[in-house]
Parts: sequence; structure tokens; C-alpha cells
Amino acid sequence: MTLTASYEHCRRLNARHGRSFYLATLLLPAWKRRHVHALYGFTRHVDDIVDAYGNEATDTEVRAKALDDVTQRLSASLEGEVIPDPVLPAFVHTVRSFGIERSDIDAFLRSMRTDLTVTRYATYDDLLVYMEGSAAAIGLMMLPVLETVPSAGRAAREPARELGRAFQLTNFLRDVAEDLERGRIYLPQEDLARFGVTEDDLRSGGRTRPLRELVAFEAGRARDHYRRALDGLGLLAPSSRPCIRAAYELYGGILDEIAAADHDVLSARARVPRRRRAAIFARHMLAASAAGRAERRLPARALEDGALGDGALGDGQV
Repeated sequence: MTLTASYEHCRRLNARHGRSFYLATLLLPAWKRRHVHALYGFTRHVDDIVDAYGNEATDTEVRAKALDDVTQRLSASLEGEVIPDPVLPAFVHTVRSFGIERSDIDAFLRSMRTDLTVTRYATYDDLLVYMEGSAAAIGLMMLPVLETVPSAGRAAREPARELGRAFQLTNFLRDVAEDLERGRIYLPQEDLARFGVTEDDLRSGGRTRPLRELVAFEAGRARDHYRRALDGLGLLAPSSRPCIRAAYELYGGILDEIAAADHDVLSARARVPRRRRAAIFARHMLAASAAGRAERRLPARALEDGALGDGALGDGQV
């Protein structure tokens, strides 16, 4: 597997399994896009290992061994060993190119290991601990690739973590039925009790008013995470803003579709209609093109001096 082929493999994983996010990545400059695909490809590959074998005890052992194997192969690859693997060459190249912190990768792997044995979360605080690795850490891994304006410093880190949490919680609400088939419930147990919803209600596909109220409550939490992430969009490099703004709207659109279905998440999987997806993409396409052209025109010294700072391309164009 050559490096080019590994990047292409990751791109295909993104296109096949993360259609909304993949559509948003098309707004990035090509040189950034492949690195974002590499991050997606690795996280998807590990997530597939965790989900691949069902939920029997013997399967847990198989999945744990497979997760151990990919962790060891990653460590060897990061140390310079050539590992024959479809995902690792691109991922490791991206990690090295942008100085992505190993602590963020390890946080992600810890949360994936949690999925092997933990199927319920007592409180929302417990779920936030899980999402620190499964979502917030991914936001932090993305940040060096997307780049921030020179004045941002570390201020963009918390909004990146918040956006990861927002996307993750949106996925949890969209995928209640799918996760239940794997034996997992990500809706906090204290919230089920608060609204009088039982696990049997979920398994029976019940569309009761208490269940709809529970989903509406959790959707409100997700929207809070989106709001807290919003300030960080302006801290990104101009050539990355259209992509993340589009992703923000696409994932937020899933919550809109859930609300339009009166918060029924069991009858059908919420999807943003193709026409709305196309409109979101088109709305940000011109800004992406303009930012990309501006970035290409700048000489190296201008980039070093921060000419792509806050005023280089106004948010009004995005």
C-alpha cells in the first residue's frame, strides 16, 4: 500500500460512511482535504473494529485483541517501522506532518476500548467523559490540519472540542435504533428515568410522548454544544471556514429533521434532504474558492507574517 493509495483508501471510507462530512470536506483546499480524510479513515477503521463482531462475550475478546493489534501497529508505524496497512500510512503521515498530539490519539483509543464493555451511561457527565475521547479528541486532531489564524493561540481548542461533542451527540440521537441493535444505549440512564422512558420502550419501537420529550431534551443539549462551538469558526484559517461552517449546518440539519419528525428517532433514520445538502454546499462554495485563491496568491513571507489573519477574508464572504 503506497502512501497515495492509503490516502485514497481513507477518502473512500469517508465518502462511503460519512456522506455529510465528506460533502463538507470538498470545500477544503485539496492539500488539506486528504489529511482530513486520513483522520476520518483511521477513526472509522478503529470504530469498525469495535463494532464488527456483535456483542457476545467471546466477540468482546476478539474485538479487544483486534484493537490491541491496531494500537501496536500504530505505535510501530509512528516509530518508523513500515507497516503494511491500508489506513496507517496516510494517518501516520498526517500525524507527523502536523504534529498531532499522541495524547489525543490515545484518548480516542481509550474511548473505543470503552465501547467493548460499557453499554450504558448513568449520567450525562459520564457520557461526557466518553465523548472526551470519541469526539472532543477528534476535534483537537483536526485543528492542526485546518489551521487557525495567528492571533488565535490556544483559544480555538475548546470550540473544536465542543463541535466534536455536538456532532457526536447528534449522531447518538440519529442512531438510537442502530446502537440498540449493538446492545448500547447512549442516552443517559438518569434522563430515561427523568422522563419515564424504559429500555423496553426503546426496544419495542414505542413512539410515546415521554420518549419524544426525552429526545427533544437531548437535542437541546446538542444545540448548546453547537452554540458554544460557534465562536471558534472565525478562529480557523479562512480556507477552512467554509468546510466547517457547512459541516456545522449539515449536522445541525439532522437535528432539524429530528424536530420535524416530532422527535421520533425510531421510525426512520433522520437524514438531511439532498436538496438542502446541495444548497448548503452551494452557499459556501464561492467563499471556499475565494479563500483558496487568496491562499495560493500569498507569497511564503506573507503567510509567515499572518496575512491570512482575521481581516484577510471577511466572515461576510463566508
